Amino acid sequence: MGDKVTLKIDAREVHGKKVAQLRHQGLTPGVVYGAGMEPLSVQADTGEVLRAVAAAGKHTPVHLTGTKRRIAMIKDVDYDPTRHGRIRHVSFHAVKADEPVIAVVPIHLVGEGESPAEKAGLVVLQALDKIEVKALPMDLPESLEVSIVELAEAGDRVTVGDITMPSGVELVDHDDGRSDDEDEESEKQSVTDLVVANVYEPGALQAANEAAAGDATDDNADQVESDNGEAEVLESEEKQ
Repeated sequence: MGDKVTLKIDAREVHGKKVAQLRHQGLTPGVVYGAGMEPLSVQADTGEVLRAVAAAGKHTPVHLTGTKRRIAMIKDVDYDPTRHGRIRHVSFHAVKADEPVIAVVPIHLVGEGESPAEKAGLVVLQALDKIEVKALPMDLPESLEVSIVELAEAGDRVTVGDITMPSGVELVDHDDGRSDDEDEESEKQSVTDLVVANVYEPGALQAANEAAAGDATDDNADQVESDNGEAEVLESEEKQ
């Protein structure tokens, strides 16, 4: 992990539409919640919130100071759609230093441009750019890395199983819900089998992209828009 990310917070008495006043004062409203505690309404300097969000993302713990000292993960950041980069509200999930947490961390490819496949004019395409891991808050990695320098031919691939996991960090393998009627071989697939990057012939990749574009429908777009429009009831009144 990199340097410790800290953020000074203060208790917040202003709620609802009145939080707009806080933003004019250079403060960002937020909430801290977690197991065994009542949700705590907080506020913090807007510049410091931007710095903490940029440094921590959703996979690095933030050390909250001020009102109460807590270790927390950023769970949700609500951005103002009319002003680029402006944060309207931020939610923190308080965690304990001695209890493992689950977080999503990015996957970075190592050796891009160096593989025999790329030197031969083939295309290496990343299929998975993040993965869930479980670790103590202070052991959570900023990212995971996997090398692609050995990829040589079309069809070659690297999987999650090729990632060297840091000490104290383990992959989260969800039950994929397959029924008992499916064959035994398919039930053996786990998170380590997930493909991170594939090698393609440029022509085959272009054909696949064109085919996928042809299958897209307006109904799919409407569904994505609907999904993105969902909001947490707890915070909705503070995002006006």
